[in-house]
Amino acid sequence: MNRGGNILFSGVGGQGILLASELTAQAVLAAGFDAKKSEVHGMAQRGGSVEAHLRYGKKVYSPLIEPGKADILVAFEMMEAARYLPFLHRGSVAVVNTQKIPPPSVALGQSRYPENILNELSSAGLRVTPVDAFAVARQVGELKSVNVAMVGALSIFLELGEDIFLDVIERTMKPAFREVNKKAFLAGRAAARA
Repeated sequence: MNRGGNILFSGVGGQGILLASELTAQAVLAAGFDAKKSEVHGMAQRGGSVEAHLRYGKKVYSPLIEPGKADILVAFEMMEAARYLPFLHRGSVAVVNTQKIPPPSVALGQSRYPENILNELSSAGLRVTPVDAFAVARQVGELKSVNVAMVGALSIFLELGEDIFLDVIERTMKPAFREVNKKAFLAGRAAARA
């Protein structure tokens, strides 16, 4: 990834996907890459699907990732990982939060939550890294830090030093949240390596 890459963030509204993509964009910019980012909110306020595209490299002209061109998927919810499978290619990395957030149709009993999502991703030729980011956030004492834990997990697949991400957190987070988010980032890195 030293020449750049395409990172797709996916999840449901309220999971902090946009902040995660912004932290990552700031980190690749700080590392000297050009970067372009785009966000699709959809029905985010009602728990609907949210995605953010981040492309970085020597020079980037468009923020949108075409189907089959995402190098890394950062999925904040398991079913959202399956939803964005068409954007990936054999060899793509899928960093998947193992948290399940049933959509309304499942909650109402109209459909069932799919089973074996991680196996489905693996059988598609992806390098799957499951992370219980909710447990990581609970461990550091701030449930709202799931998104930063996922950035930590993502960071092991980028050729950027952890110091770049920690500096971005220091510069962009409000003082009251800096230290807990640094802990969440580092714990997310550790969880992805486990």
